[in-house]
Amino acid sequence: MKNIGNPVPGILLCAGFAGVATYAGSLTVGGVSLGLIGAPVLAILFGMAIALKFPSLSGRDGLKDGIRFTSKKVLQGAVVILGFSLNINTVLAVGGKSFPVIVCTISVSLAAAYVMMRLLKVGWKTATLIGVGSSICGGSAIAAAAPVIDARDDEIAKSISVIFLFNVAAALIFPALGYAIGLGTEGFAVFAGTAVNDTSSVTAAAASAENIYGAEGILSAAVTVKLTRTLAIIPITLALSLYVARRHRSEGPAGGYSFRKVFPWFILLFVAASAVTTAVTGFGSGGFLSLYSDEFIPAAKWLAKFFIAMAMFAIGLNTNLAELVRNGGKPILLGFLCWIAIICTSLAVQYLTGIYSSDL
Repeated sequence: MKNIGNPVPGILLCAGFAGVATYAGSLTVGGVSLGLIGAPVLAILFGMAIALKFPSLSGRDGLKDGIRFTSKKVLQGAVVILGFSLNINTVLAVGGKSFPVIVCTISVSLAAAYVMMRLLKVGWKTATLIGVGSSICGGSAIAAAAPVIDARDDEIAKSISVIFLFNVAAALIFPALGYAIGLGTEGFAVFAGTAVNDTSSVTAAAASAENIYGAEGILSAAVTVKLTRTLAIIPITLALSLYVARRHRSEGPAGGYSFRKVFPWFILLFVAASAVTTAVTGFGSGGFLSLYSDEFIPAAKWLAKFFIAMAMFAIGLNTNLAELVRNGGKPILLGFLCWIAIICTSLAVQYLTGIYSSDL
């Protein structure tokens, strides 16, 4: 990020297309809500399509500095703002019962990503992003991990594409699958919250399940489990920063890396934002407190998603779509096996802990 010029034109370009993607995400086409895809994925698709038509756009003077700034710093800012949507006390209190399932699914998914990385010979950064995105919270986790491991834009785009593919599959398949295999309403909420990656897809799957089950409460419970998973961003990014520092330290002084350099300082702001929300909402309701809960927190969630969409558009502009398609087979297979591992682990741990057939 050194020697950055005027970033404003590039930032405005990314913001404009993020706005288009956000609007498109609110539309329904042929009876299918584009919200299932989500603004970030639409934004990266727009970016890749434009890059295919105008391959030199992202390197053009007057735009490249803002595009680079958006893909790095705005992405980190999105993670920080996301912290305001997390009330740690509420998440832990409501999501505590699902904690063993969350820990097991995250552990198994990361282990599967590592094993498949070695077997399929997938680049370690791409494998890490897919593993983290699959096990924690999709695009938000990738947004948090990417700057820590210094992932390239094409690696981020590849990972986002893989996560998107299985998000859509989960949202479409899981409601009927859960009902068919005898999951209770609580069991399905935990299943959706631990085995679907992105919040929008968790919402879609849980809302559909409420119709199939003829019961309410699945949606709110599933989203709470998902938010509990989101807290794993903190230890995962810290662990990755330690790994990257150690990796580069082994390369000698020429690597120029230290733990201080790779430490994800923005995660401290994410924690601080979560602490602010936890503290403020702990005072009860009424007046400013109601304004904070009813207006500020939803606005923060929206802004975080908008910033992620901006960053995804910038990343799309720096992605070679033809290359992504040509080399996407192994990452897709890796993501599929992580997804299957998460599904099996979630169901198995629920069965062992008695959640499987329980109702809300």
